[in-house]
Amino acid sequence: MSRTLAFVLFFAAGFLTPTWGATKCSEHFVGGVAPAITNVKLQARTQEICFESYAVLHSGISRTPLYSAEHLTRADVEAAKTLSRHDSYHPENSLPAQDRAELSDYARSGYDRGHMSPNGDMPNRFAQAESFSLANMVPQVHANNAGVWAGIEGAARQLALDEGEVYVVSGPAFIGSNIQRIGNVLVPTHLWKVLYSPAQRRAGAYVITNDDTREYSAVTVSDLEEMIGVSLLPGLSRKVRDNGMELPMPTSRRGAKSRKSPAQEKFILNALKRASQL
Repeated sequence: MSRTLAFVLFFAAGFLTPTWGATKCSEHFVGGVAPAITNVKLQARTQEICFESYAVLHSGISRTPLYSAEHLTRADVEAAKTLSRHDSYHPENSLPAQDRAELSDYARSGYDRGHMSPNGDMPNRFAQAESFSLANMVPQVHANNAGVWAGIEGAARQLALDEGEVYVVSGPAFIGSNIQRIGNVLVPTHLWKVLYSPAQRRAGAYVITNDDTREYSAVTVSDLEEMIGVSLLPGLSRKVRDNGMELPMPTSRRGAKSRKSPAQEKFILNALKRASQL
């Protein structure tokens, strides 16, 4: 599926040189360095939250995470396999009431409460319960959440099993001139997930549209950073962020998902880059 609409980034603004701020959640980030917001419009009303198995930077404007980061290990994945799923969606009470999502925002909205750091990565009951914080959620089309996104999550877990560890950063993008809202929560138009393999010393990113697509794009971390106004892996060299990696193909119970053609990917990438410069 291709889109021919012109893209304009929501929160479009000038870009600043990032300042690396202190983080209390260093164990979840490559080199202990947290992602940095480079788009000034995204910096307002943000709050870092450290959970046991992941960390988020939450936006009080979108009432979603701007990113959710985790250091996923083979031991985590093996432990998570032994746990049945216990849903416990809840508002994040550490956030100000005027900035957080509520269960009522999602009720009868037609959207899933889509995990950014997934329940399936959580190695114990406490971490599993924390993953159901609405600070870790975005409104997501059900076919997307249960299909290609689940396949991407599974690919990240498989890489952790194969190599012993992988750093993962996931989040939403709000692109276009007609951003939807459910209650007080903004609905992302796109979702992305970055993988960094310490074994390969390579990193890359999946990007998908938040609809019923079965397709995904694979981009470099540098390209994604330019699109969304976030320096995602500042603990890595520019060379690693520029070079990309061969991402594992997403699969799920609904079968293999397909990557967009190189021509489609180039069109989308160029359109998003042009939008980010407006």
